[in-house]
Amino acid sequence: MKAIEIRNKYLKFFERHGHKIIPSSSLIPENDPSVLFTTAGMQPLIPYLLGGKHPEGTRLTDYQKCVRTVDIEDVGDNRHLTFFEMLGNWSLGDYFKEESIQMSYDFLTKELNIPVEKISVTCFAGDEDAPRDEVSAKCWEKAGIPKERIYFFGKENNWWIAGNEGPCGPDTEMFYDTGKPACGPNCDPSCDCGKYVEIWNNVFMEYFKHPDGTYSKLKQRNVDTGLGLERMTMLLQGKETPYEIELFLPVMDRLKELAKVDNINSRRIVAEHLRSSMMIICDGGRPSNIERGYILRRLIRRMTRHLRKLEINLDEIGNLVDIYVETLKEMYPELVTNKNTIKEVLIEEKNKFVKTLENGEREFNKAVEKAKKEGKTKIDGQTVFNLYETYGFPQEITVELAKEQGMEVELEQFDKLFKEHQEKSRLGSEQKFKGGLAEQNEKTIAYHTATHLLHKALKLVLGDHVAQKGSNITTERLRFDFSHPQKVTPEELKKVEDIVNEQIQRDLPVVCEEMSLEEAKKSGAIGLFENKYGEKVKVYTIGDFSKEICGGPHVEHTAQLGKFKIKKEEASSSGVRRIKAVLE
Repeated sequence: MKAIEIRNKYLKFFERHGHKIIPSSSLIPENDPSVLFTTAGMQPLIPYLLGGKHPEGTRLTDYQKCVRTVDIEDVGDNRHLTFFEMLGNWSLGDYFKEESIQMSYDFLTKELNIPVEKISVTCFAGDEDAPRDEVSAKCWEKAGIPKERIYFFGKENNWWIAGNEGPCGPDTEMFYDTGKPACGPNCDPSCDCGKYVEIWNNVFMEYFKHPDGTYSKLKQRNVDTGLGLERMTMLLQGKETPYEIELFLPVMDRLKELAKVDNINSRRIVAEHLRSSMMIICDGGRPSNIERGYILRRLIRRMTRHLRKLEINLDEIGNLVDIYVETLKEMYPELVTNKNTIKEVLIEEKNKFVKTLENGEREFNKAVEKAKKEGKTKIDGQTVFNLYETYGFPQEITVELAKEQGMEVELEQFDKLFKEHQEKSRLGSEQKFKGGLAEQNEKTIAYHTATHLLHKALKLVLGDHVAQKGSNITTERLRFDFSHPQKVTPEELKKVEDIVNEQIQRDLPVVCEEMSLEEAKKSGAIGLFENKYGEKVKVYTIGDFSKEICGGPHVEHTAQLGKFKIKKEEASSSGVRRIKAVLE
């Protein structure tokens, strides 16, 4: 069964069970500073999990494009991916454990035809924060899973939360038995031996974790599920790795044809990082030295390094993009319309990196000369790490070049420094910012409303070409990215600030209406990130000044905002400017 067939079966199954199909959100999160990328299907839905009303109702299903970056260095093995697709279904205060589990069981056994004997499940064992989940265990038994294949584990296995705070709860996970022999008498789904592979996770979200580590009950009980498409496709096709399924195979085969060096890990890295980079660029990401731009830069540069390692001409990147667009166009038609932009960004970044490698080689030669003068036969690990961190110079190239010079490399010290760097990177990408969609309070709600006023004011002052390219809201400030070809002058910024403050002083009412997307467009509402909207949307009208499609929430009157002050205007990326502002 192909990936697109599994996706379609999933969406149609839940549609038959009363769920509205909603579009995938962008990989670049809107108004969520807690993460660099969209990492799970539930992330864009946090306001609704907290009790907000979704325009499409209380039962939703979708496929969500996701990027998780904590395992970049592990990509190249047989299972890690940075970009993947998550299938999900949600109950927003509607059904709970029994119906959720029965639907999951029916989908796996009746739609995907997985034999019951291949399925094992796990439930939460309970602790001081929440009781043992006997309800889920009984539901599984009633559905058809025998008691001996129902396991109980603690929070480390059967509790789910995105980040350090926010909506969360016990989960029940489904595992596929690959048929591999057990690694021992205690082999069970918590084991990493490869016998059991997790295929689906149903989170019963009825708690909220606060910054101090305490828990309280949510206003409503929710169900949040996630099924990894690539993994499920791999298992149903009887493949050992996701790189053998049709989503990767055409590029993997072409890389094998082109490579002068046989290295399966390098081929996987190129195939995976190219696909991830294409998807991020397609959703507006651009390489830079900070935040998500830095992650994209790392992906492209790591891909380029391994193309060199395979001795593949770097001019082949454009052709590989063409193969992926053709392979994935049914699943992600946006790749077709963005193909030229994707190529331009990748090739420009590749050219910069080739220059960086040349600079790194120069620095390496200086280090060798210095070491030889001092009568040393080894290059120290600190030098190797500096070349890696400052010039993006790969350790393996340093080793190769040192060998050519009749020298060795002190790798133990490098490994220690690299591990410290890796740990900092992990922590940085897992907990990049405080706050997020889960942090809804008076201040973030006020800033959310202020972005609408700012957006309209920028259009009035700079022109109608201005369009929102992203926003980032915390309790301290708002950050707003918008399209504009040059720096905004101090005079223009002053006009924008004055217009926003004028609307605040007018104490305009903020009104929310639900309507179809077509009605919203006809009413003159501005639509941001248009491909993410479902059939019904929320439109927020601020007096006679602003009208936008938005998920909310917002203040009731603009006078609640206080005084608006622009603190900084700067470049964000090519053709995109950034404003940071506060409410005083």
